[in-house]
Amino acid sequence: MSKVVNCIIVDDEPVARDILKSHLQKIDAVTVVATCKNAVEAFNEISSNKIDLIFLDINMPEISGLSFAKAINKNIKVIFTTAYREYAVDGFNLQAVDYLLKPISFERLLQAVNKFLDESVFIETKATSEIIQEKSNFIFVRSDRKMIKINFSEINYIESFSDYIKIHLSDKIIITRETITNIEAKLPKNDFMRIHRSYIVSISKINSFTNEFIEVQKKAIPISRSYKKEVLLRLENV
Repeated sequence: MSKVVNCIIVDDEPVARDILKSHLQKIDAVTVVATCKNAVEAFNEISSNKIDLIFLDINMPEISGLSFAKAINKNIKVIFTTAYREYAVDGFNLQAVDYLLKPISFERLLQAVNKFLDESVFIETKATSEIIQEKSNFIFVRSDRKMIKINFSEINYIESFSDYIKIHLSDKIIITRETITNIEAKLPKNDFMRIHRSYIVSISKINSFTNEFIEVQKKAIPISRSYKKEVLLRLENV
């Protein structure tokens, strides 16, 4: 992520705000736009400035950090900063980037910031890939020491083996060193669907399906429990 991250600190304790600000000023990738002592001040800041990340205390008067996190735009990411371990589950249920327990060391804060930067790079890469795929109907993958062009329409399904994947075409199989998550980001999302941590299928090549399996070219591919609800909902509404 090349741009500077605009952040605010929200905490009702002046000392906590000062410590966080001091730590963050040592990180070039981050700019502290403002420090706020309550949720109302924070609302005003995110309304008038482009904020990417909020360092948010949970136990605050009037409006708690959890209530504030529920109310803001979901594109603004949150790292909770609190002295209370018992709120951790609630924090992660709100899709928090991280949950930092006070007192917060610079090393632990840096780890949380790097986690945010890594997630942001993935989101940007995926978004860029989707834009590119709208303009093309193929990808290139490296196999047998050369780059091979694969039309999306030729793909039946993709199978993962750790850092390698098998791309099953109608007439052959292409093996390439790539993770299934990376290849998923390069595929047009309207045409392909992840149904298992190890499988992506071409929707147009599905012959039949049950609650447990999808059949593609006489191959029964399992639907994993974690993907089942989304997969079945999508297939029933195709």
